[in-house]
Amino acid sequence: MDKTFSILTLGCKVNQYESEAMSELFEKEGYRQVENEDFSDVYIVNTCTVTNLSDRKSRQFIRRAKRQNPDAVVAVVGCYSQVSPDEVKKIEGVDVVIGTTDRNRIVNLVEEAKSGEKIDIVRDLKDVREFHNTTNFDSNNRTRAYMKVQDGCNRFCTYCIIPYARGPIRSREIEDAVEEAKTLALSGFKEIILTGIHIGSFGKDRGEKRLIDLIEAIAEVDGIERIRLSSVEPNIIDEDFMKRAVATNKLCDHFHLSLQSGSNNVLKAMNRHYTREEYIEKTRIIEKYMPNAGLTTDIIVGFPGETNEDFEDSVSIVREVGFSKIHVFKYSMRKNTPAAKMKNQIDGNIKKERSEKLIEIGEIYQKKFKLSNMNMPKSVLFEEEHENEYYGYTTNYIRVKARSDKDLTNKIKSVEILDTEEIANCKIIGDDNNA
Repeated sequence: MDKTFSILTLGCKVNQYESEAMSELFEKEGYRQVENEDFSDVYIVNTCTVTNLSDRKSRQFIRRAKRQNPDAVVAVVGCYSQVSPDEVKKIEGVDVVIGTTDRNRIVNLVEEAKSGEKIDIVRDLKDVREFHNTTNFDSNNRTRAYMKVQDGCNRFCTYCIIPYARGPIRSREIEDAVEEAKTLALSGFKEIILTGIHIGSFGKDRGEKRLIDLIEAIAEVDGIERIRLSSVEPNIIDEDFMKRAVATNKLCDHFHLSLQSGSNNVLKAMNRHYTREEYIEKTRIIEKYMPNAGLTTDIIVGFPGETNEDFEDSVSIVREVGFSKIHVFKYSMRKNTPAAKMKNQIDGNIKKERSEKLIEIGEIYQKKFKLSNMNMPKSVLFEEEHENEYYGYTTNYIRVKARSDKDLTNKIKSVEILDTEEIANCKIIGDDNNA
């Protein structure tokens, strides 16, 4: 008898990785995956809890799943169920509640729930020290693979609920990550993106090994030609890290270096562990070793107490660093965080004005960055094709497309960027077959 399942994923890249891994577990047990809108025997909602809006979306999707098939088993997984398991259990139709650990048990728990038993295995994370990995080896004709190497966060930024949802830092064993990298290489992947909740803390819970040691180990795997980092904190960047990173010849010259604000006053209120000046110094170290590196970041506007002067500090740091792309977020109050209790909450219209201004400035510097890359060869891993146009990213994270009658999928080519469009047009260098 055909058994079907559906997974709806909210939130970050780590959640997406974990959803793909859970999909594999179901498929190994004979289930067939269907679209979220389809009738299914099992619905899994992998939740997010970064904002109050995330919680609301999670609840909406849980209720929608049960409406699609009242007889289905509904399993709720992830950060929202970890932080608010009692809220989740009160939602009509929820059969299985799992937090941010023990996802590898999900198929067995779903099978148990088919008998009518309500299951809740959310556990306190305070004493969790083991890294829970649900490996994802399914290639799905992709060329870039995410690899989860770390979980948890010890930073406790005042606006963030994630340390409570994910628990303390836990790192994957380097040998285990290398084995996955070998399997991914055999599956055809050429690029690995190292991801986690706070990958800059990799290794701190295990001993002397750090993130750069992991990068060097994976760089030794034949077939893996590019390694990319997800978001990192500025504190991991120093001369030694960059020297060793360049020496691998595989770490991409792109850093998503988390900022959040250009104001020292706001950074202190956020409980960020660096100053504006320290952040700028880290970007200069990156530029020294990777002169044309893409530098992307996140900035929050309208944090409680942010003055016009504080906001202008964020504007000026964007101009000083010259980010290749910025992601701008309007501060959103998250209950049960210190920032939610702070005085001087910022009016929504002011947040909107500041957001629009910063986005506009960010777009100017994004075009400047692309323009600066137009007169030099860039390496691109082409990932997908549509009507003879192939799409991919340069090592420094410019999305490009090239027209070709040849199959460029999963091939690394040297290109020349032709414009500064959102998806920049490019041509293959040394190839006769270009439009």
